[in-house]
Amino acid sequence: MLSESRRGIFRGLIILAVLGAWLAVGAVGGQAQGKLGSVQTNDASAFLPESAESTQAADEASAFVDSDSLPALVAVEAQDGGTLDESQIGAVQAWTAAIADLPLEGALDDEPSTVGDVLTTDSVAFPSEDGEAMLAIVSIDAAQADTSIGEDETSITDAVVAALRDAQPELSDAGLDSWVTGPAGFVADLVTAFGGIDTVLLLVALIAVLVILAVVYRSPILPFMVILTAVLALSLAGLVVYQLAANDVLVLNGQSQGILSILVVGAAVDYSLLVVARYREELVHTRSTFDALRQAVRASIEPIAASAGTVIAGLLCLLFSDLASNRSLGPVAAIGIAAAFIAALTFLPALLVIGGQKSRGIFWPSKPKYVGPAEPDEDVSGDENTVSVEGHGVWSRVATFVGRHARPVWITTAAVLVGLSAFIPMLDATGTGDDEVFLTQVDSVDGQDVIEDHFDSVSAQPATVIAPADDLDAVVAAAEETDGVESAVPVTDAESTAPGQADEGEVVVVDDRVRIDVTTTASSDSQEAVETVEVLRENVHAVSDDVLVGGAAAERLDTQIAGQRDLTVIVPIVLLVVLGILMLLLRSVLAAVLLIAANVLSFGAALGFSAVIFDKVFEFPGADPSVPLFAFCFLVALGVDYSIFLMTRVREESIKIGTRAGVLRALAVTGSVITSAGVVLAATFAALGVIPLLFLAQLAFIVSFGVLLDTLVVRSLLVPALVHDIGDRTWWPSKLSRPTK
Repeated sequence: MLSESRRGIFRGLIILAVLGAWLAVGAVGGQAQGKLGSVQTNDASAFLPESAESTQAADEASAFVDSDSLPALVAVEAQDGGTLDESQIGAVQAWTAAIADLPLEGALDDEPSTVGDVLTTDSVAFPSEDGEAMLAIVSIDAAQADTSIGEDETSITDAVVAALRDAQPELSDAGLDSWVTGPAGFVADLVTAFGGIDTVLLLVALIAVLVILAVVYRSPILPFMVILTAVLALSLAGLVVYQLAANDVLVLNGQSQGILSILVVGAAVDYSLLVVARYREELVHTRSTFDALRQAVRASIEPIAASAGTVIAGLLCLLFSDLASNRSLGPVAAIGIAAAFIAALTFLPALLVIGGQKSRGIFWPSKPKYVGPAEPDEDVSGDENTVSVEGHGVWSRVATFVGRHARPVWITTAAVLVGLSAFIPMLDATGTGDDEVFLTQVDSVDGQDVIEDHFDSVSAQPATVIAPADDLDAVVAAAEETDGVESAVPVTDAESTAPGQADEGEVVVVDDRVRIDVTTTASSDSQEAVETVEVLRENVHAVSDDVLVGGAAAERLDTQIAGQRDLTVIVPIVLLVVLGILMLLLRSVLAAVLLIAANVLSFGAALGFSAVIFDKVFEFPGADPSVPLFAFCFLVALGVDYSIFLMTRVREESIKIGTRAGVLRALAVTGSVITSAGVVLAATFAALGVIPLLFLAQLAFIVSFGVLLDTLVVRSLLVPALVHDIGDRTWWPSKLSRPTK
């Protein structure tokens, strides 16, 4: 009696220690999660490798100016749309002159307190040739642009743009409309869009999951336990990622942060569903809640560990990317999966038995009752083509249908998936411009439209061509002959009047090199400018191999080139890694090949269907090359996830009753919980759509649809039908493929 009492006390102390440790993680990690935005880097140039031509051009271009700047442009028009009068021009000039004195909100005593403290030169404003607009140029010191100020750790760029927008009512009083745009404006609007990640995105995801869990469990208690597990897992992941990003171990951008939140919540809930389902099953045949939990965790840990390990290995393949943003997403997402795995197998089990022997109450009002020890197969009946499992009526009928029509089922489903895959060419993943990434109206895009309407030869970020001084005239001629180029102007020692406009003075020569600023007809933030720069490179490279082309459009071009390279390199690596893991896990070459083939087919179908929807329904302008890459990594890794849950159970059953009967029983028993897990993951990824950015909306749709397709079609019909049709040979070359007669 004393021994049992001591065991109970010891068990209780362990539970309290685990819960206490996780609550501490939540307290510290929650704060770190809230500060992830302060360690984000959303500058495309920071993601490029040193070997990229635009990176090399930027390094040389900096020698031609005293300091690099990140321009904020303020475009101004009359509210009536007519020509600006003298008083309005004067109002803009006066407003521009006062920019330096605008306060930076929240700055502390030892930090820059006004806009003028972070500028490289005085702000200037000049009218358009048609007299209907004015443009003010505010040059933010690029070296300080990412510096954080204030207790909220707002970046200098965001603070300057906010100060300019706060001062816009003064222009409105003069009968003027104004927009803050340019590179700084785009960055600020991007940060604002990503600002919803910490609040709106997470809230939408958690509410969606909570509703689904309430339907699945029909309990007012369990859903909150699972949600709490997911939140604490996210806190742990946020804590680790924040420390790594703050210490420059990895690069975190807004996209990675959003994906991290969704991935952790989805994975933590999926793993929790499997643990809870097995725990409930054990409670029916085990009197002690502690013993039932121990058996449930023991039975769950192998498939969950295999699943988490496969996803982590697949995501870490992104380390082979040329882009720092893609490369860092691998470790960021892997950390999230690991945190979900740890939380689901430590915190959740401790929470499930916190009430001791009364812990069955967490399932109220449908508490599982103890009916005595389980007898082998007492609740199962059927043969190689039919199955009936007590408590799994719907999925028993699905399994029986698959068993009776295995070959027609897998042929039909495979044909449908192939048909959908045929639409993949409709997905234009060559890239999009900055002005196309926002799905809602934003100041920076509207302002850029005004600039394009009134200022033909002005560019805040012209393409920069670095060339040998002896080839100056030939390079300028080649640039000016390029379609889409407005002007090509060498940098001189005279004071600049406006970006892209010629200045009097001597051409600056640095180490026998000159810099030429090339203004494109299209905005440097647009995809059209990227295409122009691609041709520009070909033309100037024909003059000399020593010419380098950089600038904003060139950086985007290099990003897209790197993205295309990543797609061709990383996809095969992911397939090989996942295939190897499946072979080891299932001890079968054929089964692993079948699962990989099925999931690749599922990905192709999801991408093809999405391409049609993007083009014909949503009319999206295109997609970034990283969209299909990220979608592939997530869908193949997560799709295999559910197949692992199914096939580990199939193998377990096959050892006892043979492959054909085993696959039907496994499908019947796991159908409900795996489908619930798939719906939860699809709902969490769909929540990415609340962030008004093209990349995340497209990724949300592809992954959500792909997960549902994989859960409801591939794992429920295609894979079971294939395995049933092939039979014991599925396990070739293991001994299980040659059963003893």
